Amino acid sequence: MRKKINIAVELCHANAKLPKYANDSDSGMDVYTIEDMEIGIGETKIFKTGLKVVIPDGYEIQVRPRSGVSYKTPLRVSNSPGTIDSGYRNEIGIIVTNTSTKHAENYQTSYSLDTKGNIQGVYKIPKGSRIAQIVLQEVPYMNFTIVNSVLDVDSSDRGGGFGSTGIK
Repeated sequence: MRKKINIAVELCHANAKLPKYANDSDSGMDVYTIEDMEIGIGETKIFKTGLKVVIPDGYEIQVRPRSGVSYKTPLRVSNSPGTIDSGYRNEIGIIVTNTSTKHAENYQTSYSLDTKGNIQGVYKIPKGSRIAQIVLQEVPYMNFTIVNSVLDVDSSDRGGGFGSTGIK
């Protein structure tokens, strides 16, 4: 059984919906848009959720993409994972970018989150759409100690740098 953390939430818009888990074992809760939005080719917009929260000290809420949205569309949560700090009290917004660079060859005026095939173009997102997910994470406080060499503290060095382990 997972630990439950109470999060105070204010529904600050008439169309706001409480986030919810699709399944009991899920890590993330789906969050919903509160207004109809259109996001054009190459545009970045903030999708409002109508939610304000009080996150306990020592925690953050991370905003992450929903895998189905990322797989079926060119829409991406821009700062993934986004961080909502415990001191933030304004409305939660989801920053989304339409990574399309052109219209699909046989394009229609616009597409929706239900469009399959990751088609490039303009997307219309109706209010009440599950646009992203949020995950509560514990955040320990970091304290740095200056040392002459990190190898004096821990001599295990795996060697290599960025990409040093290859792709196969």
